[in-house]
Amino acid sequence: VQLQACGGGLVQAGGSLRLSCAASGRTFSDFVMGWFRQAPGKEREFVATISWGGVSTNYADSVKGRFTISRDNAKNTVYLQMNSLKPEDTSVYYCAATRKWLSPLYDYWGQGTLVTVSS
Repeated sequence: VQLQACGGGLVQAGGSLRLSCAASGRTFSDFVMGWFRQAPGKEREFVATISWGGVSTNYADSVKGRFTISRDNAKNTVYLQMNSLKPEDTSVYYCAATRKWLSPLYDYWGQGTLVTVSS
């Protein structure tokens, strides 16, 4: 499956952004979708994941209550709504796909979209 993320940009602390990730090439609903991020000089970290039909979600503690992952299988798209953004949320955000729920390994990755949060 090919993944194309977009929606990043520059936002002030406390603001909001919504990232989108469009999938193509395979049956989107066959995949658990996830968002990850990587800040400069740091390792990539898990942000959120959503199950095949969108019933189940899981979040990193650092974003819980501020970020919401959702998906629209009719549009082959997964979203990440980010509210109350903090400077420490500044990262390149990646969407990814796997066939297994809560798998530590993802099979397909998008190209990343940069989110910069200014203080």
